[in-house]
Amino acid sequence: MSSKEIVIDVRNVSKRYEIYNKPSDRLKQLILPNVQQAVNRTGVALKIAKHRPRPHYFREFWALNDISFQVKRGETFGIIGRNGSGKSTLLQILAGTLAQTSGEATVNGRIAALLELGSGFDPEFTGRENVFLNGRILGLTQKEIEARYDQIVDFADIGEFIDQPVKTYSSGMFVRLAFAVQAHIDASIVIIDEALAVGDVFFRQKCYARLEQIRNSGAAILLVSHSMGDIEQYCSRAILLDHGKVIRIGTSAEAIKEYYLLEQSSRLSTIVADRSAEPELKKSSDETTVLFPAKASLPLDRVSQVNAFNARCLRVALTDINGDPKRNFRVGETAIFYHEHCFGDHSAIPVGGVIIHTEKGTILYGKSSIQTRMTGEKTAAPNAIVRFEHQIVLSIAPGEYTFDIGMSAISKKILEDLDQLTHEEIDTFKILLVQATGVASFSILAAGTGLAPFHGLIDLATTIRASISAENPEKPEYCGELKL
Repeated sequence: MSSKEIVIDVRNVSKRYEIYNKPSDRLKQLILPNVQQAVNRTGVALKIAKHRPRPHYFREFWALNDISFQVKRGETFGIIGRNGSGKSTLLQILAGTLAQTSGEATVNGRIAALLELGSGFDPEFTGRENVFLNGRILGLTQKEIEARYDQIVDFADIGEFIDQPVKTYSSGMFVRLAFAVQAHIDASIVIIDEALAVGDVFFRQKCYARLEQIRNSGAAILLVSHSMGDIEQYCSRAILLDHGKVIRIGTSAEAIKEYYLLEQSSRLSTIVADRSAEPELKKSSDETTVLFPAKASLPLDRVSQVNAFNARCLRVALTDINGDPKRNFRVGETAIFYHEHCFGDHSAIPVGGVIIHTEKGTILYGKSSIQTRMTGEKTAAPNAIVRFEHQIVLSIAPGEYTFDIGMSAISKKILEDLDQLTHEEIDTFKILLVQATGVASFSILAAGTGLAPFHGLIDLATTIRASISAENPEKPEYCGELKL
């Protein structure tokens, strides 16, 4: 990576806080002199005392511990981790509002930090006055703010309230205006901490569209979010922090899968079956056995895998409907994705899934055996061989795509209660065992000449009804039904 391309360079950054049990301890630490000065002034006493350390009345807490990474120009870089992992501390250091204890953090360019939205607003000033005030705080000149003012007001969309004191604003109006100011300062580095979650769905769509514009302009973006969908969709790389330390730096998909593994050990007992129970899924030759097409195996030697509890992906294959190896499909053709795993250390019900990404990294499709209700109630034994077969009709636009495969585990009780649980609840009860990202690419070719079967990225089953009447528009004659 060229030094000219690097806009953020973090090297061995650590941040220490002093934690005091009671206020008097802080006072002692502040005013009590060094031991060398507190002892008797005799030469003997000084000679003995100068080797004694100064007493500490606090305990150390390292919010960050030896963090290093680089971000280049035009890159969208994710920062993820559980609460208390050090994400906000790191952002404050990069934004210049907090100093590190050790290490170096170099930032080259103008920063827009969407951290505490509206922190520079005066509640007594009107929205208009605060736009100019906050713009100057962020480093814009008066002329630059005037040039952007109409865009900011249109983006915030708070109408006549722009000339009212912000203390009269609702919380939603307040953050809309604050986000609008920050998003229009044309920074070369944008730091976002959960700011995309503000406002209603329509405003969030505007926020995402603005983020896309900022990214396309070549600015570097640091995105902190608990929405792993946002991280995977917008970030090419990500860093995972836990208790102030780096757990993983890599592609966003790799970091996300590692993030999901962090809490799994504590939840394992609620997922896996009793080891003493007789497993139902054994080596079998019955009609339900998935036969792996070895001739269509894809190489896995360079595929990144995230694994837990000694589970691992053994083989992956991609074929056409006849079982022949295939990587180029026509729109609407059926592809069959196979993946085979060693189940690992525990007994549980296996769940297999496939995720398809566009060439820009957007998740186009994802479905697991739970969602198709094909999991059944069979339990895999420790180290059992588990195979999945996904037949997918590729009614998607022509282009290049990649796919991931994965295997998780759930308990029999969760499977029985599936209809009573929300999607989020089911996710918390699943244990990720294996995730292989970017397994291979495949191409979708146009179906043929003539009218394209649909617009956009994906085809959806559609029924269209129409009626035409020249005489009475209030009572149109029924003309029929068109099914696609």
